[in-house]
Amino acid sequence: MPGAAAVASLAAAAAGWLDLDGPTATATLRLRRLWPSASPSGGGRVVAAGPSSPLLGWWWSAASWSGVEALRAAWDAARAAAVAPALAAASWACLALSAMLLADAVFLAAASLLAPLRRSRAAGPIAGPGPAPGEDDGDEEAGGRVADYPMVLVQIPMYNEREVYKLSIGAACGLAWPSDRVIVQILDDSTDPTVKDLVELECKFWASKGRNVKYEVRNNRKGYKAGALKQGMLYDYVQQCDFVAVFDADFQPEPDFLMRTVPYLVHDPRVALVQARWEFVNPNEFLMTRIQKMTLDYHFEVEQEAGSSTFAFFGFNGTAGVWRISSIEEAGGWEDRTTVEDMDLAVRVGLKGWKFIYVGDVKVKSELPSNLKAYRRQQHRWTCGAANLFRKTGGEIILTKEVSFWRKLYLIYSFFFIRKVVAHVVPFMLYCVVIPLSVLIPEVTVPVWGVVYIPTAITLLYAIRNPSSLHFIPFWILFENVMSFHRTKATFIGLLELGSVNEWVVTEKLGNSSCTKPVPQILEKPPCRCWDRCTVSEILVAIFLFFCATYNLVHGGDFYFVYIYLQAITFLIVGTGFCGTSSSNS
Repeated sequence: MPGAAAVASLAAAAAGWLDLDGPTATATLRLRRLWPSASPSGGGRVVAAGPSSPLLGWWWSAASWSGVEALRAAWDAARAAAVAPALAAASWACLALSAMLLADAVFLAAASLLAPLRRSRAAGPIAGPGPAPGEDDGDEEAGGRVADYPMVLVQIPMYNEREVYKLSIGAACGLAWPSDRVIVQILDDSTDPTVKDLVELECKFWASKGRNVKYEVRNNRKGYKAGALKQGMLYDYVQQCDFVAVFDADFQPEPDFLMRTVPYLVHDPRVALVQARWEFVNPNEFLMTRIQKMTLDYHFEVEQEAGSSTFAFFGFNGTAGVWRISSIEEAGGWEDRTTVEDMDLAVRVGLKGWKFIYVGDVKVKSELPSNLKAYRRQQHRWTCGAANLFRKTGGEIILTKEVSFWRKLYLIYSFFFIRKVVAHVVPFMLYCVVIPLSVLIPEVTVPVWGVVYIPTAITLLYAIRNPSSLHFIPFWILFENVMSFHRTKATFIGLLELGSVNEWVVTEKLGNSSCTKPVPQILEKPPCRCWDRCTVSEILVAIFLFFCATYNLVHGGDFYFVYIYLQAITFLIVGTGFCGTSSSNS
């Protein structure tokens, strides 16, 4: 009994000292939300001291409580002085950039919708009535007509394209154009001797059928694709050509491709480039390929159409386009200073005052990357190269005197800053960093218009041009936010010219043009070791988002956790490789 009375006295003294019935109780309850085991009641800590040493247990509990209070006070001070202001500044910066992104999206949507009213009428035929090219083009009547056709060079750069080389070479040799007015040039940079032999045999096969096919190789891969195209323009037989059509190895133009594009160049000497639209042979193979199709459809239907109809400028897509050779020469030819040699050439030609035309009704079949690793590398190359090109050409654009002020403003602000920087950085920073962190920092509140209204408006502007894909919009948003993580890294690598700024990996092609899967497969478990398919950075972001979502679920008064959980799951799915195909040669 005396021992029990002593323990009771100590407990009463501790309670009075800690003022458990006073204001400290509120702090205790608040503290338990973050460190439940550190509460003054001791929990396991006091029991661990044992009933035989109540004084030691009381001292340990008080000391622990004092240490936790000190840590909490330090965190509160740091949060109020530095963390909250920094997060608030980042929040408002992202919101301002989001508003700019929305304004640009509205401009592009309006311009693309009005484009049919501004578009020039389709260019007329090159020659007068008579047999079509390839039909009795040796008789006198046809000979008179064929003479009116300009000489066209068709370039196809290749690198170890075992799966698709036959498709592209066959399609190029099947173009409806007088056989003596077209040269098909295969630029083979393959390092696999077997592939090189196969490509050369294919060229000989078409040459034996009367096609003018040139098989060209280099001793090195200097400049990659740009280097191959530049070297291809140096051959003597190219001097007789007026125009050059460029196709990547997985592109299959329809026979009437030249008939529908070259006339624009023939009838308007101010036009330097005619760009066709891409269509895809495997859009329904996986959910990932379906999302890629949605993104690229918006690019062609809105961005390219708007640029063509307003300022007669847009970025060359690197393939499925026809150039006036004299415009390439005037701009200095192909350059390999970035990984977006196509955009580089377009900017330099555009700054010389040349016009570009986009013809969306001419479509060329191509293949979407179905391997996640290949898609990541493709996006890194495109994003990093565009940002690096912005760094290299920004001053040149401002100082040039050969184009109007409005065209320069369009290039600097809309084409480069908004679409090549802001559009990549803001989705990740706002929706995967600022909003999740705001649930942990009560001093920072992101306005509803920034969280809901602006992204909803931008999404609707995207979706309205893809009505058949409305049911994929939620998946598209979540997946694009994951890819914006990689694009953000690539953007800063390009702007700052860091280590991998010139990294070039050829996108893997599978040649699955006959792929017909009635039901899109959302996930596929890759049959390989876990550490081979996992991406640690994406998994770490997923863990961070899971923590923020759980904290918001337990302690928050809003429903941000619903979105954050979904985004975390998407990062985890992509980070563990359960997306797309598993085989990769890249």
